[in-house]
Amino acid sequence: MSLKEEMKEKASQSKVAAVKMKNLSTAKKNRILETIATALEKKEEEIIKVNKKDLDLAKEKKISSAFIERMTLSKERIKSMVKGLRTVASLPDPVGGVMEEIIRYNGLRIKKVRVPLGVICIIYESRPNVTCDAAALCLKAGNAVLLRGGSQAFNSNLLLAKIMIEAALSEGMPQGGIQFIETTDREAIKELIRLDRFIDVIIPRGGEEMISNIKANATVPVISHGKGLCHTYVDKEANIEQASEICFNAKVQRPGVCNAMETLLVHKDIATDFLPQMVKRFEKEGVEVRGCIETQKLIPSIKIATDQDWETEYLSLILSIKIVDSLDTAIEHINQYGSFHSEAIISENKDRAEQFLSRVDAASVFWNASTRFSDGGEFGLGAEIGISTQKLHARGPMGLQELTSYKFIIYGNGQIKK
Repeated sequence: MSLKEEMKEKASQSKVAAVKMKNLSTAKKNRILETIATALEKKEEEIIKVNKKDLDLAKEKKISSAFIERMTLSKERIKSMVKGLRTVASLPDPVGGVMEEIIRYNGLRIKKVRVPLGVICIIYESRPNVTCDAAALCLKAGNAVLLRGGSQAFNSNLLLAKIMIEAALSEGMPQGGIQFIETTDREAIKELIRLDRFIDVIIPRGGEEMISNIKANATVPVISHGKGLCHTYVDKEANIEQASEICFNAKVQRPGVCNAMETLLVHKDIATDFLPQMVKRFEKEGVEVRGCIETQKLIPSIKIATDQDWETEYLSLILSIKIVDSLDTAIEHINQYGSFHSEAIISENKDRAEQFLSRVDAASVFWNASTRFSDGGEFGLGAEIGISTQKLHARGPMGLQELTSYKFIIYGNGQIKK
């Protein structure tokens, strides 16, 4: 069987499964999720062992440390994945939920009701936890899911998928409800993204180049998880101690993820008091700091930032800093260079903070908090299928409700149109 035929067959199986998935009861879906969680707990040692093979191969290929960090499955991360599964099981089932109900002048009763999207294809790169998060959310929202993980974490993804599928089938999940694409051939992606007869939506998670290629060539609708070029703006009325803690967390706590801070903006009136100690703290942690000319005047040891720095998602311990002369300038910079992901202001002035929250164009905007909280789990969604940086259908961390559409159900008693 050719690769093209194989992908078509997989997608066809998912389409058949989706019809059955949407009718699973909430109790059955929750039971499946609990069984998957238990199975992953029992296989923890095997998962870590297989993941180590992927990590060793990645190190041999000299893959970046940030990429390897995202690939790593520790006991803590496996526990987090299991917790996410159980949290998703505990959340309200969106399927069948009534979004709106009206009675028209002629007596027609119209309900707007949530329904599954159908068949969702997730194409992702380095993070094996996506395998579990995506499957759990799609299942609870009544969708069939096709998982296509990246080559670097292939063995980890394959094992996780096999554990989940076996556990789910044992509890009555329809055959094909969860499927994993067992090839690293990139041609598989080219085939999948054009199977609009069978697949209802593509959700890519990965590098900017991969996502751009999928959006440019797909005939299936795409919900894109764009890059995370996140900013933190330290206002002239910021609490310096609080700002230091938030900025340090946003950059250093986990630099290789999309909600980490990449550019720090600082008001000129607070820069002298704030930046020297802040940069010293960053550099002690191994952060390479690049700054505008005004920043370098304060701290001569740092590199000068170029125009390219302002539009770069580093995903590593590199930070660009720019001193700005006003809140307006900070907002203009963010709206010009930001990726519509997550942006933060640190300020004790409510009016200025509210201006920032209102005028900055991003899926998530924070006041006196780290952008690292831009996450489905932190937002109470249990997990996330991705963070949408577009505006149609879904925006920000995507949970259960974002994996549904809706239909209108109309109740009549003989009404005819005149």
